[in-house]
Amino acid sequence: MSFPGWVDGDAGFRTKTLHCAAIDLGATSGRVIVGAWNGRRLALTAVHRFSNGFHDLGGHEYWDVPRLWHEIRTGLAEAKRRFPKLASVGIDTWGVDFVLTNEQGRVVFPVHAYRDARTQPGLNRLARTRAALERIYAATGIPNVFYNSSLQLAETVASCPAIEDLAARCLMLPDYFNFLLSGRMENEISAASSTQLLDVRTGDWSRPVLDHFHLPATWFTPPIPSGTVLGPVRGFPALAGVKVIAVAGHDTASAYAAMPAAPDGRDAYISSGTWSLVGFEHDRPLLGPAALAANIANERMGDGGFRPLRNVIGLWLLEQTLQDFGARPANDRAWNTLIKAAAVLPKPSRLLDVSDPAFGNPPSMRAAIDAHLRRHRAKPPANLAGYVRLICESLGAGHAAALRSFEELSGQRFRRILMVGGGARNRLLCQATADAAGLPLHAYALEGTAVGNLAIQLIALRAVRDLPAFRALLAGQLPGTVYLPRS
Repeated sequence: MSFPGWVDGDAGFRTKTLHCAAIDLGATSGRVIVGAWNGRRLALTAVHRFSNGFHDLGGHEYWDVPRLWHEIRTGLAEAKRRFPKLASVGIDTWGVDFVLTNEQGRVVFPVHAYRDARTQPGLNRLARTRAALERIYAATGIPNVFYNSSLQLAETVASCPAIEDLAARCLMLPDYFNFLLSGRMENEISAASSTQLLDVRTGDWSRPVLDHFHLPATWFTPPIPSGTVLGPVRGFPALAGVKVIAVAGHDTASAYAAMPAAPDGRDAYISSGTWSLVGFEHDRPLLGPAALAANIANERMGDGGFRPLRNVIGLWLLEQTLQDFGARPANDRAWNTLIKAAAVLPKPSRLLDVSDPAFGNPPSMRAAIDAHLRRHRAKPPANLAGYVRLICESLGAGHAAALRSFEELSGQRFRRILMVGGGARNRLLCQATADAAGLPLHAYALEGTAVGNLAIQLIALRAVRDLPAFRALLAGQLPGTVYLPRS
């Protein structure tokens, strides 16, 4: 994979090239991408791509972790074949999901997917207990959301009490794959910060919150920063000598690391995929009743810095609606045709409230959207293009609402929006976001999460001084599309 202005492969390198592999697992797809760095430019080669998804079993949703591990090994074998001097590997995944293991690292409980409805009773119970909810938010900076690891773990312990005797460690998904690669069990800080169990001030696990959810403190160890070298790959002779580096394990933190942000701190970020992760970097967490009401999650960058964000449901709305139509575009030309047809339609008179929990994992997304509109006395769209227009405009409004809440709570005034991920290729979504926010939006059609993953590896290998230095180089080389707000 190459980008205009970027070096493709090794061509044009004047110095020794360093090769690193980024494993980037998303909820619907995964990829292994090799970055080639010559001291000035980064070239990306996608060596392996594969689908992902959770599966229903007995009324619950689970990830197929053995299959993911098989795909990781397949991708790394191909990376090593094509780039024999591979120096390192790092892995990022979505947040909140985890693996419970015994002391030897054997899995002792099935790996649930975060969209499993098993957390609803605990979610509602905490929502009704205002004092406890406020204490937990003050301690962790993470709001009460159905996918939180805290709620998942509490349900596991409550429904299967024997797990406290069986499990010795709780590893977030990137931590677990790091263990399979390196043999070291560590909790990395960006992934740990997504759990609603980390102390927002100390960066260590909050004992009062662990006690509230009846979770053993022995399952966790003090989080390590991203950039920690875990050691060489083990049990994989073809990769002997390749270093395993704990990058920002939460994919959002890796995506944010790739943002070509200006040093003045006035850039807002959107990582647009299944979820839209809207946020910014800040020197402190945003706490208090107003932040809790706005559902602001004070997650961490890989270096421990704060990245307050709001989760907007994202392109999950569109992906699931396409399934109902059985008409997913097969290529870029088909996507462009669909987006063009949607763009010429009038702007919807009624938008979706993208925070509605009915859109979490409905049997039919189209039916959920139609029911939402009818409750508000609005007619459903007449065709697929109408749904695309409605979804993109609604997401744009959701993005803008999140940014306004950040400005109100932090006193920060944003100068522009930087967007990466699949949504950055959707010009209708980009324009809707710029219009709703009243800010220029810079869309970068790159593998943002993989680039951030690779940046952290390069810093750990001392091939790049620090993240600001990497971003400065990136900003001068990365092509983007600017969407100006229309009055």
